[in-house]
Formats: sequence, structure tokens, C-alpha cells
Amino acid sequence: MDRMSQVKRALLAMQRRAWEQGVAAQAFLELGEGDMVVLLAKDAVVNQLKDGRLGLNEGDRPVTDPAANGEALLFAAARTGDPRLRKAADRMLDFLLHKAPRTREGILYHNHVENRIWVDSMYMAPPFLALAGEREEAIRQLRGYRHILRDPATGLYRHIWDEDTKTFTRAAFWAVGNGWAAAGITRVIATLPIEMKAQRSELCGFVRELVLACLEYQRADGLFHDILDDSTSFVETNAAQMLAYSIYRGVERGYLDPTLLNKAESMREAAHRRVDEFGLVQGVCGAPDFKIPGTAAEGQAFFLLMEAARSDLVQGGHSGLVSTKQP
Repeated sequence: MDRMSQVKRALLAMQRRAWEQGVAAQAFLELGEGDMVVLLAKDAVVNQLKDGRLGLNEGDRPVTDPAANGEALLFAAARTGDPRLRKAADRMLDFLLHKAPRTREGILYHNHVENRIWVDSMYMAPPFLALAGEREEAIRQLRGYRHILRDPATGLYRHIWDEDTKTFTRAAFWAVGNGWAAAGITRVIATLPIEMKAQRSELCGFVRELVLACLEYQRADGLFHDILDDSTSFVETNAAQMLAYSIYRGVERGYLDPTLLNKAESMREAAHRRVDEFGLVQGVCGAPDFKIPGTAAEGQAFFLLMEAARSDLVQGGHSGLVSTKQP
């Protein structure tokens, strides 16, 4: 069995929470495996709450995580013509627009109960908002998250802001969190029509500044520490996959410098070295509490997203890519 098939199999064997189901579906969507996208989307609907949140199979606190399923659901509705799937997507959208808790400025909180902004949300909700036709709202959310979480001195994003205390609950420059930010903005850019040139340029700038900020902390082996500026934190795999994905897409679409491909290739090669005999990507910020190295559905999914983005770039014939060989 080839490596991609192993990674897919390992991903599908995992129990998945709301955002993990969504990111898994996104990976198959970008790989062009439509039947699998429909299956994953349908199961997210099985676990849809009455208020519209998709894929919730544990508790009812998550606010933005369920929206990660929205892109796959829109695809599945269009592919099958099933009005129930479109209705489910509309209910998810209605929750984000009219029911979800948010700051006074209208920026979505990550969870119910706690009035906190998480960098993770930059990936979870804005891409679905944009694809569902709420592009200006998606951009407004990204601007708000960036304003709250970005550290002007480093250009990196902090993890969690508490709106009640006006302090960072977790001020760390979490590597995967910065990956969520870069990949989330990247996915929104992909939805913007040509007439939104100014907005696209703004978001492209957000990705450029963040990727360059992260690269200041890349290790010689291609990877990053779990906390980007803390060399005592463990060496983590998924941030490299997320940033490689963002670089490949950015170069493919013309807003990132092709010279960054050498960096992306080193990230990708490092990630390939961490896939074990069962197809599990080892050393990612690990489930279930994401405090230690291990495995996680998102780590599997971003391996596939990285490969999909690179494949599209290679097939486009970009001359700046170092190698087209599997490591």
C-alpha cells in the first residue's frame, strides 16, 4: 500500500470530533475524492444539533469548530441534489450569522460559556462563510482575529484571548495555531472572485507576513517547535504540513514568492519521515488534549491537504519546485 493510501486509511480509522470531521472532508475534497466527501458530510449531518451546528458528537460548547464541515456539505448538496443537505448547510450558516456568541465588535467566540477568541477559529468558520456567499463577513472575521491575536513585534499569532479580562489566557505562539491561521486565510482567498481584487490583495498580504514570520523559527530539519519561540517545547510535525500547504497554494495562485518552495519542500520531506508503518503521522500536537506529541486526525488530514496542494502545483508545471519525487 502506498503512503497516501496508508495515511487516508489511518485517518478514516480515527474517531473524529467536529472540526476533525470537517478537516478530513476538506482533505478528500482537495484530493478530488467526491464520494468520500459526500459520506463525511452526511455523517456530519447525522450529528447536527437543532441550532444548526454540524458534527457535534461531544458536548455542545463548540461554536466555530462545527463550521469546518460546511464546505464539504455545500459540495455534497450540489453533487447529490439532496435538499436536506442544503438545508443542513443553511442551518449551519444561520447559526454563525445570527445565533453564535461574539464580541461587541461581532467577532465569533470559539466556544460557548467562555468569552474567548481562539486562533483556531480563523480556519474553522471564515472559509465556510466565504464559500456560502458571505465573503465580506468572512473577511471581517479574519480582520478581527488578526487585530486581536497578532503580535506586532513578531508577526505571529497568540493562541487565546479572553474578552472579559482583556488578557491572553494563552499567550503562546502555538505553532499549529499559526498554521490554522495561515491555512484558514489561504482557503478564504481561494473563494474570492476577481472583482474582489482589493480584499484578495489584503488577505494575500496577511498570509505573506505570517508565513515569513513563522519561517524565522523553522528548524534545520524542516520542522518547528510546538511553541514557535520556545526551543524547549517538543518538535512538532503538523505545523510544517499546514505551512507547506499554505506555501504551495500561495505559489500556485501567484501571491507567494516561488523561492519559498525550498522551505515548503523541507517541511514536506520532514513530515514524510514521520509517517509510520501504519500510515500514522507521528509527532503532531496530539489528540485528545493537544499538549504532547502524538497523532491526531488533523495531522492526518493536513498531510493529505499538503500533498493535494503540491500535486496541483506540480501539475501546473511551476518551474520553481525543487523536486517532484516522493521522498
